[in-house]
Amino acid sequence: MLEDGGPLPEATAGRPWARARVSAVVLCAAIATGPFLPGAFLSTGVAEPGVQTAAAEEVALFGEPADVCAVTDPRLPEISGLAVDGATTLVMNDGGDSVVVHELDGACAVVGERTAAVDPYDPEDLALGSDGTVWLADTGDNRLSRATVALIALRPDGTAPVYRLTYPDGPHDAEALLLAPDGTPYLVTKEVLGTSAVYRPTAALDAGAPVPLEKVADLPLTLTGTPGGPVGRAGQLMVTGGAVSPDGAVLALRTYTDAYVWPLNGSDVAGALATAPVRVALPESPQGEAISFAGDGRSLLVTGEGLPARLAVLPAIGAVAPAAATAPADGSPADAAPAPAGTKLSPWTAGAISVVAAAVLVAGVGRLRGRR
Repeated sequence: MLEDGGPLPEATAGRPWARARVSAVVLCAAIATGPFLPGAFLSTGVAEPGVQTAAAEEVALFGEPADVCAVTDPRLPEISGLAVDGATTLVMNDGGDSVVVHELDGACAVVGERTAAVDPYDPEDLALGSDGTVWLADTGDNRLSRATVALIALRPDGTAPVYRLTYPDGPHDAEALLLAPDGTPYLVTKEVLGTSAVYRPTAALDAGAPVPLEKVADLPLTLTGTPGGPVGRAGQLMVTGGAVSPDGAVLALRTYTDAYVWPLNGSDVAGALATAPVRVALPESPQGEAISFAGDGRSLLVTGEGLPARLAVLPAIGAVAPAAATAPADGSPADAAPAPAGTKLSPWTAGAISVVAAAVLVAGVGRLRGRR
């Protein structure tokens, strides 16, 4: 059992600053042979057998983005997680050697901290539970080398149990946490080639032993043309954050450039992700990683890394269609559904885009040392 205040085992094995270099080398190697391997390109939206997917709808449900305020505090150079707790905005940095969640007021000034003497490895996202617990997803793994990942529960009483998780199919880099209304956590992986995987625990979380994860969905994304992010067009495919509305009726995922919003029926996250989302272009940002629902429970709140960090709201001007049951009662994936629509790429075009993305990753290792 990992005691409160102890470092995660991975934390003693070297910080993630060197991971981008390794990931870029692996990506370049894959790209070198990619054009000759079927299915080795950026996602063209082809569904895997037994997994439901759906196309994004472009519906005007959100208004033009408006700046709320700008984060300038030097303690917050790499905002990766975001949540709203009443009139307080909670944010966390990517990385770090201790658990620190900063509380912001309406002017983006730091007015408090929630801390725990736990040394994380690579925290990437956060979510607020109905009981006030702040959940941190310590799930970043650019090197794809972690034997386990972790969820850290920063509870209102000051305790911070660590719950370790294992993937069924080897390591993954995940930057998005979706906390279902029933408390079930879902991890969504970050994939440069466009198809993210969605995982959830197979049993109740246990601070005394790792709990296996199971894959419940694949989520193919396609190029959108929205500018932004540190890796060119590939950033349109990479999931960097997630959120569930306080009333549990809507969920959202974001990439560096766009947000996708789904209606949620109960706690059936896998079923929701099998339906067509609404896509909304986000304000251009050098490295947008965080998303939450604003105080009204429907508008989107987004920010990213770097100082000053723009905190922007996309006001809800319509309602996402109510969710219907879309998966079996046990939450297992349904039979295959139609593949998503989107920008289809020829192998050579996709390969070229991947080469550019890899080149940016290699060239920007120093600048992206905190990118997980």
